[in-house]
Amino acid sequence: MARLPLVPLDAADARLRAMFDFVRARGVEVPNLYRVLGQAPSMLRAWLDFAWPLRLEARTRRGLRELLILRGAQAQRIDYEWVHHVPMARAAGVSAAQIDALADWRARGDLFDDEERAVLRLAEEVAAGPASAECVAELKRLFAPDEAVELVLTAGFYVCVGRVLLSLGVDLEPGLRPPSKG
Repeated sequence: MARLPLVPLDAADARLRAMFDFVRARGVEVPNLYRVLGQAPSMLRAWLDFAWPLRLEARTRRGLRELLILRGAQAQRIDYEWVHHVPMARAAGVSAAQIDALADWRARGDLFDDEERAVLRLAEEVAAGPASAECVAELKRLFAPDEAVELVLTAGFYVCVGRVLLSLGVDLEPGLRPPSKG
């Protein structure tokens, strides 16, 4: 249960309405996370200013970043992130087989290319602590420096997302269900 109330979608605060309109204009329903963060409009603004360039302006391919996000969510057991990002991953070309194999990606190497394996490792390492020198060296081998930065920032940001979601007890939106644990 959310530890802070959701701000209404038709908030009286013009700044909040503008931010919610920004999200809707990109084809996304305003998530409960944003409605909780809306309790502090300037913090929501900062969040959006960081999150949306990671989503829309990165040079690395979107499917690669979605695999990174999903594996990080899985490693941290963040159902909210998982539920929201599976459809984004599928839309970005990630196969259902890849999604199903994420928990055991090392053994299912046939489903993942070198870049994908590198970002899955990055996701796990950043979820547990800092990425190792070996992990970053592999990123440097496979990606341009700006792409390596994007990937590390994405991994770190989504660890932050998970911690915020859990700390604030943000609930999934009505109609969404956490993944089965079976």
